[in-house]
Amino acid sequence: MFKLPENLKSKYEFVTLAAKRAEQLQTGALPRVELPQAKLTVVAQKEVASGLVNVVDPDAELPEDDAEEE
Repeated sequence: MFKLPENLKSKYEFVTLAAKRAEQLQTGALPRVELPQAKLTVVAQKEVASGLVNVVDPDAELPEDDAEEE
């Protein structure tokens, strides 16, 4: 249905990211694309396919903030 974006490695990653985005939409997040009368899962897939959803690696280290150390 949608083309796999270049920043994603697999269809599994696409589906997982779209599912997480659909959960955000269900809890009140505003959609980033306009698809009248589309299900939230389709909206989420379109957002991911369009590159409007950033991939975040939960295992990546967060940048240290110098303000916290003071």
